[in-house]
Amino acid sequence: EDLGVKHRLWVYSGRRGVHCWVCDDAVRKWSPSLRAAAVEYLTLVKVGVRGAGYPLPVPPRLTPACARCCAGSGGRVCAGGAGSAASPISLDRRPQHRELLQSEFPRKRDSVQRWELLRGRMEWTRVSGRGAAPGGGPGATASPLTPLSPQRPGGAGRSAPCFADWEIMLQYCFPRLDINVSKGVGHLLKSPFSVHPKTGRISVPLDLQRLDQFDPFAVPTISSLCQELDAAGADGEQEDGGEAEPKRRVRDYKKTSLAPYVRVFEQFVEEMERGRRGELLRRSGESGEG
Repeated sequence: EDLGVKHRLWVYSGRRGVHCWVCDDAVRKWSPSLRAAAVEYLTLVKVGVRGAGYPLPVPPRLTPACARCCAGSGGRVCAGGAGSAASPISLDRRPQHRELLQSEFPRKRDSVQRWELLRGRMEWTRVSGRGAAPGGGPGATASPLTPLSPQRPGGAGRSAPCFADWEIMLQYCFPRLDINVSKGVGHLLKSPFSVHPKTGRISVPLDLQRLDQFDPFAVPTISSLCQELDAAGADGEQEDGGEAEPKRRVRDYKKTSLAPYVRVFEQFVEEMERGRRGELLRRSGESGEG
């Protein structure tokens, strides 16, 4: 959205990744340098816990894409035992927060409560006197993008606000991009509905409206599809034997669990075609006026 891209098809890779197929005419004509610039804008965390570039950007220095990612995933991040998720983050440099969390974590029932404790502690550093935002009272709630006052040298009882919760969200939830695939025009790509060679799962399009219901382990495999086709073929032979007139042949994929994913792909293509026709009509109207 930040780059003005409209036609995006999200496809499960069949293992751990997700592919974003960008089908806008203008984007398909981008040069490698433009592609590299887009990748650089979208790249925040590199692969590997310690491979990330530190310090990670935190509010208010986040790009709109980073801010939306954290705002949408904040409730889903869970902290493990003491020192697990927090250990490589800025809590290493904040012993006053780390020691408190280490003593409180064992008392919490599950990871959700530990995460709420961590977020509450970090929020307290941003809205209390220890790094308070301008105009914020004791009960004020700071926005993640609210500019914060810099630390005052020698200020009694004041310390810089801590964004360890945001760093954890960015480190563990922000997508890692395959840079070579994204910027290389001639790079080998895995097309939708191909079979992952290691898992046997089909690379299926994702329905963003039902993304919370998507289970990567329930995706059709090449073996399950063969079994479904064999079962459908046997049932069809029995039905044909009892009818005088043959029915209209149903496409094979509609007899399998792959059918809803094909429909997602068809809807994407239809929407893209409508957008292209609208653009052609707009251009023809402008040329007629000229």
